[in-house]
Amino acid sequence: MVNIVLVEPEIPQNCGNIARTCAATRCHLHLIEPLGFDISEKAVRRAGLDYWPMVELTVYKDLDDFFSQHPQPELWLATTKAPRDYSDVSFSDGCWLFFGKETAGLPQWLREKYRDRCIRIPMREDARSLNLSNSVAILTYEALKQQGFPGLSGTGSMSEAE
Repeated sequence: MVNIVLVEPEIPQNCGNIARTCAATRCHLHLIEPLGFDISEKAVRRAGLDYWPMVELTVYKDLDDFFSQHPQPELWLATTKAPRDYSDVSFSDGCWLFFGKETAGLPQWLREKYRDRCIRIPMREDARSLNLSNSVAILTYEALKQQGFPGLSGTGSMSEAE
């Protein structure tokens, strides 16, 4: 399993896409407040997120709350400021993939504290960043690929209706 951590996410559509990825891959989604949107049952139902019940979700009041509950996670921090590519690391079962808010990324103090755990997705130099939900999908599937896609189907159906 892979743990996806969103630190202060701001855009509900990104979180919805990421939650869907987590539902499809059996990854655990961890949200660090403050959130830029409402995830109450009523709001989720209104948004039509029929997959939401499939999402294993934990919400924390802040990063201190997270680290008090998970004192030494095997974490990887996704940041455009990282010195190495995600393809150069080995993701183990139970790893934690951290992603920052859309407008500012991860806090500088966190990147400095875990400098050796910062990874990036290669892209052209003049591009600011990828969309958050795309970045989560790329790293999630790489981590799951390295683990042999545990608990996920390796085949699909080829029906006429598709």
